[in-house]
Amino acid sequence: MAKLNENFFKLKKNYLFIDIAKRIKAYTAAHPDAKLIRMGIGDVTQPLAPVVVDAMVNAAKEMGVKETFRGYEDSGAGYDFLRNAVSGYYKSFGADVDPAVIRISDGAKSDCGNIIDIFGSGNTVVVTDPAYPVYVDSNVMSGNEVVYANSTEENGFAAMPPKDIKADLIYLCSPNNPTGSVYTKAQLREWVDYALENNAVIIFDAAYEAFITDPDLPRSIYLIEGAKKCAIEICSLSKTAGFTGTRCGYTIVPDELVQKNSKGEDVKIADLWNRRQGSKFNGVSYPVQRAAEAVFTPEGQAQTKATIAYYQENARMIAKTCDELGIKYTGGINSPYIWLKSPNDMDSWAFFDYLLNEIQVVGTPGAGFGANGDGWFRLTAFSTHELTAEAMERFKKLFKK
Repeated sequence: MAKLNENFFKLKKNYLFIDIAKRIKAYTAAHPDAKLIRMGIGDVTQPLAPVVVDAMVNAAKEMGVKETFRGYEDSGAGYDFLRNAVSGYYKSFGADVDPAVIRISDGAKSDCGNIIDIFGSGNTVVVTDPAYPVYVDSNVMSGNEVVYANSTEENGFAAMPPKDIKADLIYLCSPNNPTGSVYTKAQLREWVDYALENNAVIIFDAAYEAFITDPDLPRSIYLIEGAKKCAIEICSLSKTAGFTGTRCGYTIVPDELVQKNSKGEDVKIADLWNRRQGSKFNGVSYPVQRAAEAVFTPEGQAQTKATIAYYQENARMIAKTCDELGIKYTGGINSPYIWLKSPNDMDSWAFFDYLLNEIQVVGTPGAGFGANGDGWFRLTAFSTHELTAEAMERFKKLFKK
């Protein structure tokens, strides 16, 4: 009989977004004519930038010509043209990242979970609470002990290092999903110092860095001195450039990041990640990588920034409505997420049901992101202007009663 990974039985029975989908399905079955406005799942609504589409089409045409057809990419780490483009992008905001340490992937969620493969089981993993579920679930599946650093209203949902815990691995996300908070350089400095002191590795999820407009806020952990000795950075084009259905991201593992094996020998973490990906991942398709390269051109940057500004206007509308109604919230600035406090002390799932049944607006219950999320609720700015405006009008009518 095959042995099972018993760690799976330690997971919550259902994934957050599966629970949401079940409740929506039940509601729509009972109310087939209801006009739902979905502001829960962080999927985008605006199309790919024209320059990105042109690059993808041209690359696809190359695949139909014998002389330019491409099969496997030689290194498996991504084409040099894209790795160079990502490196140049980092340099544009002051971070020095060598193209050689960038590895192209199919997105941040995959890599945030897969990166655990290169670390042993039994690690103590610090995760901020609330947090994106993949950080917790992937470590539970791997047999690691997950401990929490509390993000609360009192600290602006920006958890700081737990001095009483010796971490092996640390997950950070900034701008944060779900709370929309962004770490300052001083706060990241504390996390880097904590990691270096504990000989721990930070896994830094920078999937929303493109939404940062405040020049004083860091868009990469590598803007902090010493971070290359302790941090892996994972990023994605899903929200930056609308690649949720196209799938492309990248993970940076600096050569300076070294840990010891059981024999006391120094091991470059980059070597392990490259070996893992070489065995389990065949790379991102050539047309998608050409499309991603176009994101980092001057024209691509102008077009994708225009789309980000579109979503930022949605965030402004949501924040303005919360201000008018006296609802507490964080995020909305430097982030596509608005993290609001459930009115009248409702718990998160009660508030979810209340909005669904009363005004047919769907959000995400904060309790699904951790214990500190209960009583809070996430709305995304990734809808259209028209639907966001309509949802906010429904909010005003409901909460002005």
